[in-house]
Amino acid sequence: MIVSSEFLLEELVKYIETYLIEKNAHWLRLNFARIYQTSFQNKQFQELQKWCNDIAAKYPSKVFESEDFTTLQENALVSLIKRDDLQIEEIKIWNYVIQWGIAQNPGLSSDPKNWSSENFLALKITLQNCLPLIRYFQLSVDDIIDKVKPYKKILEENLWEDLMQRFLTPNRPVSSTILPLRISSPVLPPRTTGPFSTVISETHAAEIASWVDKKTETYSIINNPYEFKLLIRGTRDGFTPESFWKLCDKQTNTVVVMKIKGTDEIFGGYNPIEWDKSKLNEYAYCNSSFIFSLKNGTIQNSILSRVKEARHAIYISTVCGPNFGYFGDLSMYNEFNQSDKSYCQAQSYEIALRNTEYRSNFSVDEYEVYQIRKRRVV
Repeated sequence: MIVSSEFLLEELVKYIETYLIEKNAHWLRLNFARIYQTSFQNKQFQELQKWCNDIAAKYPSKVFESEDFTTLQENALVSLIKRDDLQIEEIKIWNYVIQWGIAQNPGLSSDPKNWSSENFLALKITLQNCLPLIRYFQLSVDDIIDKVKPYKKILEENLWEDLMQRFLTPNRPVSSTILPLRISSPVLPPRTTGPFSTVISETHAAEIASWVDKKTETYSIINNPYEFKLLIRGTRDGFTPESFWKLCDKQTNTVVVMKIKGTDEIFGGYNPIEWDKSKLNEYAYCNSSFIFSLKNGTIQNSILSRVKEARHAIYISTVCGPNFGYFGDLSMYNEFNQSDKSYCQAQSYEIALRNTEYRSNFSVDEYEVYQIRKRRVV
């Protein structure tokens, strides 16, 4: 595609873009950070840029938390933060913009207390196309004082005055432009157009949410306070450790669910801390993770098994995907849907998911990982 662009073969560029998006979306997702960077290096890749930004708006961590974030081209950053549907807190957008701007000025320290007037001016020039896109009037007083005030010298003078006035006398008009609220995902009623998951039901999701909040009574579908955002699906993204780590590394508050091949069993686990690939072959401490088996078909009762050995709650390895417990209370190894090397056993969690004395192996028909977060009250 890049070669076609260099030879000004516009129709071929469009054809390749369409082919990649429609036929190779899986590959694009697995290599998202690199594709995102590349797409904004050429003005002709309009469709690919839109495809990338549509994903980034829903899953902004794929861009903002990537290792290459500070090398992102300005046009890519601008095109993303200008979107009204960017699903991230406004103060986090501000923090990431500042982080990016500082990185574009080698030698600039991370502490603005040590900056000269020339330093502030340099940052202001660097961010001149980004600063007008921040929704300043959506920020809280604490955010303004703690996060924005240290950099007030890069703002237009009247903007800072208007921010102070808005908090002191909110009914008075201001001269600064007030951008519209970003469009957040609304609180929706239970889905009626089809299942959100190929593994679990809305009822299952409500039960898992109850365990997360340690409720004695199970949430109903109506009052489930959590949104389940899909990060990976085996049949779509692959059943390998590689695909898991590419799409789930650094993600927190995740729920793993898996449909066990040849049975009605649905196993899973909750990990509130991040999956951190950098801590290879290490255990991660967590005192609030749990694993579970869900009521389904011939499976009459759900099983909740909370961690009892917090220092062995999570294990990180490149030869496996999600791995809960010491030597695997619930572990997914190799090709999860083929190898029959994934297994469960009683070690670091309270209850075994299968009533067997020794390790019990299985393969999966499907697995999914969701990131959960509290629904926004609107």
